Amino acid sequence: MRLIDTHSHIHDAEFDADREAVIERAAAAGVELILALGVDVANSRAAVALAERHGCVVAAAGVHPHDADGVTDAALGELEELARHPRVAAVGEIGLDYYRNLSPRDEQLRVLRRQLLTAQRVGKPVAVHAREAHEDMMPLLEGWSRDMGGRLADGRPLGVLHYFSGDAEQASRYIGLGFVIGVHTSVTHPKAARLQDVARTAPIEHMVLETDSPYGAPQSVRGRRNEPAYVAEAAAKIAELRSMPVEDVAEITTNNALRLFGAGVAAGGRSER
Repeated sequence: MRLIDTHSHIHDAEFDADREAVIERAAAAGVELILALGVDVANSRAAVALAERHGCVVAAAGVHPHDADGVTDAALGELEELARHPRVAAVGEIGLDYYRNLSPRDEQLRVLRRQLLTAQRVGKPVAVHAREAHEDMMPLLEGWSRDMGGRLADGRPLGVLHYFSGDAEQASRYIGLGFVIGVHTSVTHPKAARLQDVARTAPIEHMVLETDSPYGAPQSVRGRRNEPAYVAEAAAKIAELRSMPVEDVAEITTNNALRLFGAGVAAGGRSER
């Protein structure tokens, strides 16, 4: 069974003690590619360094909305240069977080708009964080999608709505704008009714899987550290919800992720592992 974890932070300190073992467990579970996402300049550089050492890892470069406050134009320019790196598959993690509001909303919006411009310039998809912020995120991405013609210049999707927290109607609207939906391992939680509804009803051709490691472990290990191998549990839950073989869910979502990230980066990862 082929799987891709489209969102992780395995380059972070939580994995310093056993990162190699985590990557090996992922491979044993069928995970052929792991995306490691940056949250600021230094963290993005660490993600790229990990991708340079491991063929089964690709990176994303970006500023998380929590870290948006005070980010300079120079830092955003540095991230744009980093986003051109051949092992960088996406611009991210970028977005808006109105749940914690760790950065002022105007700063979050400023940094997000600048990073959408980065994605347009480098021709790579975005990994979008939107928590309790869809009322601002939707119109912003509608405008960007219009400017982009609904696709990247090479025809790929514009990006992924990471750890999707909206409802089925919002998922449909984002898909219509040219995005795919990230279904996270929390879909296994008993109270994740809204995400389960999205996983059951959204077109599976516009769906990818993710863990957001080390956060949001699946129900079987809830309260412990999440890791990429557990993306298989998201696939299994989607298969249950849709009454289809888990192998089909894995194959379809893996192909969706490969299409999103591009053949060059993804194929390079598989061949080097």
